[in-house]
Parts: sequence; C-alpha cells; structure tokens
Amino acid sequence: MLDVEFTQLSDRGRVREQNEDYLGYVVPETPEQARTHGWLFALADGVGGQQDGEVASRTAVESVLAGFRDAAGGEPQTALLPRLIQAANALVYDAGLAARPSGSAMATTLAACHLRYDRAVVAHVGDSRCYLVRGGQARLLTRDHTVANEQVRLGLLSAEEAAQAPTRHMLSRSVGNELFVNVDVCDQQVLPADVLVLCSDGLHGAVTAPELARLLDDHAGLDAVAQGLVAIANQRDGSDNVSVQLIRVRSVERVGMYRGRPYRLR
Repeated sequence: MLDVEFTQLSDRGRVREQNEDYLGYVVPETPEQARTHGWLFALADGVGGQQDGEVASRTAVESVLAGFRDAAGGEPQTALLPRLIQAANALVYDAGLAARPSGSAMATTLAACHLRYDRAVVAHVGDSRCYLVRGGQARLLTRDHTVANEQVRLGLLSAEEAAQAPTRHMLSRSVGNELFVNVDVCDQQVLPADVLVLCSDGLHGAVTAPELARLLDDHAGLDAVAQGLVAIANQRDGSDNVSVQLIRVRSVERVGMYRGRPYRLR
C-alpha cells in the first residue's frame, strides 16, 4: 500500500510584515481511504502587490482540501485536481468581487499534489513549483506561469535573459484573476525513496534544484531539511514569504487499469 512521510514549513521571511502563503494536506484515515482517495498536499502563494493575498491563498487551499474530502472515491486523479482547482478559482474570484465590486483584486498561485497507488498527479497555476527528487537529482514537474517564462517558451528570450528580466516574477496565470483558469497537470509514477517538494517562489528563487537534491540526499530528517531550506532562503534573500512541503514515498502499491478500474500488479 502507498505510504508516505511528510513535513511542511512556512515563514514570512525577513521583510514582509505578514505571511501570504498557505499550506494544507489531507491524510487518509484508513487503508481503504488510502486506496480510494489517497493523499493530497496543496500550497498557495497570495499574489504580492494585490490586496488580500493571504485571503486568496487560504481560500484556494481550503477549497481544494474540502473538495477532495467530499470527492467520490476512485475519481481519476488527472480529472479530480483540475476540477478542484477550477472550483477554488471561482471561489477566490467571487471573493474578490464581493470585497471590491468594481473588480477583483484577489489572486494566488496554487500547486497541488495527489498521491494514490504508485502515481503522483501534480496540478498547478502560477509559479509555485513541484520537484521530484530521485537518486540525487531534482527534476521540475511544473512550469512557471510567468511572463518571462512564456517569452522563453515562444523563443523571445533566452533562459539567461529571462532570469534577469523584470517580468520574471510577473504572473501570466493565477487563481482568482479571471472566472476560468487553465490548469497544468502532470502525471508521474513514483518509487520508494522518491521525495516530492512543493514550494513557493520565496524558496525556489533562492535555492537551486541541485542544492535541494543535495540537502535531501544528506539523509537528514524531513523536518531538519525543511528548516535548513527556509534558513538558506532567508539568509540569501528573505524578501518574500518562504514555504515548502516535503513528501517522502516510503512504499507504493503498483496497479494497472482495466476499463477505468485499478488492479494490483504482482
């Protein structure tokens, strides 16, 4: 059966007066729930410079978690997460309109990771990231939805130019900015000893992927790694909130699918 250990940590940083990041998770209460629903982790970063960023991030994460708890067991992961994020987007959008009838000023990034059997499905909007760390290597499973990154994708900027561009932190897509949002989804098989890392840009903007993998490869406990990552981010920058979730896979249950129903592989 799939089993994981995890930790999470969020810090307001050295400059911000409040923390606009928000984290949450749902853990199965029984082995049966582990198979029908699995585990869910979510991280959001309220958009800086807009009002009520902390409300947007909390609303988005709590909406996704509540929707996950209420979901029918066995719903395909690649369909479930986009549906939950669309519902969260509508809630944040409506909350922004209610607070300011002249127009929404409430938005957030959102990254969610759903683990069940031997699969991890990651869905995201914005520039909060998810990495898969395996065998001492950290691989990015998400794509930053920023103006600079979109220009790289279109061949208008090089990766080096984008790293210095003033638009590198300007989101091209966020939860709550419009009534509907395009959600990116990644489906990944996981193996024992894999670590999934969800983080806000306050962390990945200061800590490189190789450094992340190296810290996790030092065999320290997840709590110590999370504390170390946040300390490095604050030491090097600290101008933004810093949040991270670390999920280590302890065991998996290999399954195949037949007519939409899972069956155990030997």
